[in-house]
Amino acid sequence: MKIFTIISRLLVGSLFIVSGLIKANDPVGFSYKLKDYFAADVLNLEWLVPYALVFAVIICVVEIVLGLATLLGSKMKLVSWLLLLMIVFFTFLTFYSAYFEKVTDCGCFGDALKLTPWQSFSKDAVLLVFVLVIFIKRKAIKLNSYREDLMYGAVSLILILIFSVGVLHNPWPFPISFTAGMLAFIIILKKTELMRAKTDQIIFGIPTVFSLVFSAYVLMHLPIKDFRPYAEGKSIMDGMKDCQELPDKECPEYLVIYTMKSTETGETKIVDSKEYMENKLWEDKTWEILPDETEILLINEGYEPPIHDFSITSNEEGEFTAQFLEDPSYTLIIIAYNINNENNIDVKDKVNALAADAEKVGMNFIGLSASSDEDIDIFRHEVQAMYNYYATDEKALQTIIRSNPGLLLLKAGTVIKKWHYNDLPKFEEIAVLKGING
Repeated sequence: MKIFTIISRLLVGSLFIVSGLIKANDPVGFSYKLKDYFAADVLNLEWLVPYALVFAVIICVVEIVLGLATLLGSKMKLVSWLLLLMIVFFTFLTFYSAYFEKVTDCGCFGDALKLTPWQSFSKDAVLLVFVLVIFIKRKAIKLNSYREDLMYGAVSLILILIFSVGVLHNPWPFPISFTAGMLAFIIILKKTELMRAKTDQIIFGIPTVFSLVFSAYVLMHLPIKDFRPYAEGKSIMDGMKDCQELPDKECPEYLVIYTMKSTETGETKIVDSKEYMENKLWEDKTWEILPDETEILLINEGYEPPIHDFSITSNEEGEFTAQFLEDPSYTLIIIAYNINNENNIDVKDKVNALAADAEKVGMNFIGLSASSDEDIDIFRHEVQAMYNYYATDEKALQTIIRSNPGLLLLKAGTVIKKWHYNDLPKFEEIAVLKGING
């Protein structure tokens, strides 16, 4: 049982650290997922929506702290209770989402690893078993010795390496160095005479500080790792292609279930679309389909384009998506999904200067927003914006960049560079970076 307890601590601790770091890398994205759960048709906790970002950061920090404490054996009575409460809640949430089909992606690992609702539930159910082992043996788990710190730390780093590099769709070694840094810091402080009596405070304090600093950094700038289909170097055009445009991709397969009624006897029968086509049932005029009772079943998921809601449109002039994505030259785009956010006012001078310099060298400069035409017109007049704004879906804009506003540099539909509003460059920096003359 002791060996199984150690294995449980290593697995739970390592997974909690990686899961917390992945979400801490993109707390804004995690907050969007929490808002989905808070919605009226899910948990009906809409009053929590304004605090979603705060909850997102807290959950990330707690996961990382509990992961480190589990590995190092600190305050295990408290830690085991918190682990159990968290995993029971997450297991309930993922089961609820899967069974009632409320939220199709739990957001457990952000955009780094997409799991179906039932996969998320299965993952939590397995993890619950390991957490229960820790909870049952909580009184027997003592603070690690120096030797145990080194051994458990080394094994944990291997597990984190396997998960963050071998399991994630897009390998991300950062959790390894982050965890190694925390462990080294803690182990060194534990060895010092002055800190020996404050081991528990060190074990809880170090990951808390590291995690908060990391979360604050990505909030003030951008995620250090972008797992989304709009990451730098990704082609938006390629991301929009469906299975019919990609011969190596399998298309989704559906089966239609018809309820048919006899016009002579009133009898009903159930047939699927395959039987309907093979037997040419439409030729039998004595049977009719009841449209209100038709059901469509997905029998093979196939390939779904990662980008399916991106467009650039004007209410007055129509569609501009292809015009800007197919343009072989550079295009600068200021993205403000909410034009009324005060940050747009704060950076107006920088944005206007970029737009003016872009115009001088013949480069496209446009704005994208999900706000109303009226709000955009008011904003443009207030900041004297000489560039055009186009409409794009709000969720798409939030996915493109975790900054409102944020700046995007495109070339032939490929994302070249992205900037948070705190890091807006001067045009000279863009020109030097991309070799633009003028």
